Amino acid sequence: MTDAIALTSGEPAGIGPELCAMIAQRGWPKPLVAVGDPALLQSRAKQLSLPLELLTLNRGIPSAPAPPGSLYVAPVELATAAIPGKLSPTNAHYVLEMLSHAADGCANRHYAAMVTAPVHKGVINDAGIAFTGHTEFLAARTGGHPVMMLTCPGLRVALATTHLPLRDVPDAVDQATLTRVLTILHDDLRRRYRIAEPRILVCGLNPHAGESGHLGQEEIEVIAPVIDRLRGQGLALEGPLPADTLFTESHLKQADAILAMYHDQGLPVLKHKGFGNAVNVTLGLPIIRTSVDHGTALDLAGTDRIDPGSMLAAIEQAIELSG
Repeated sequence: MTDAIALTSGEPAGIGPELCAMIAQRGWPKPLVAVGDPALLQSRAKQLSLPLELLTLNRGIPSAPAPPGSLYVAPVELATAAIPGKLSPTNAHYVLEMLSHAADGCANRHYAAMVTAPVHKGVINDAGIAFTGHTEFLAARTGGHPVMMLTCPGLRVALATTHLPLRDVPDAVDQATLTRVLTILHDDLRRRYRIAEPRILVCGLNPHAGESGHLGQEEIEVIAPVIDRLRGQGLALEGPLPADTLFTESHLKQADAILAMYHDQGLPVLKHKGFGNAVNVTLGLPIIRTSVDHGTALDLAGTDRIDPGSMLAAIEQAIELSG
């Protein structure tokens, strides 16, 4: 199996191409292969006044890292020229072709892992393509049951539900879903992060974790029974706990991960703690995928005001997880 890491360059009007040019300036212990349009990558590197030599993959996958200032590239051609900050639905298929190349390469063991620069969900949907995010796309492409987890130094937060309207969350938090998510979280903390006995804190859905049923029944009817059943199978779980007090030092020092019930219950805390250095990891897939903790930053595309911290952390974590 190769050590190479696929790096998808993301929405072409966003900062993904610049991030690729920036990370190419460093030396890496494993080969990085940027997936995207070579002319676009060169153009953005030039705008940043960064040297960038693109090394085309002729046969197979490289076994040695590229020297600083250079980057292997798996070419995918843009449909139309990309202008920094200006979205174009005509390039939606280009974005999905990059993701498909990297995902298939990981599934075929041509790549050890994939790292994704940010994409813009809205412009892909504007092109008439149903797309809710990397997580769901990669699950459909590779199989498995995806669990979204963000990490930063000192905190890991996984989600029971991902990109749903808030009004749909309670119906999506059912016993089958929670059982699957908690099992995947537990297993991947052991398998990927090598934590022998992961300790997981589980948020309630409602304020004060339902206040003994006075603020909702989900904790009593759904969450607590799942926790009790999985505890009986040997999982180290605590909850359901009120989310407004769970994210405190006294709780966190006893936990390897938190399971939040919905996107904006857990991620604001993690991003407050680690934004710019946090990593999005998709658990539950047969491949390793990490990503940045931010969006396409259209207002920064083509400028020198881009912070590559999260991309650097995502690559470092992909390298670590891939062994």
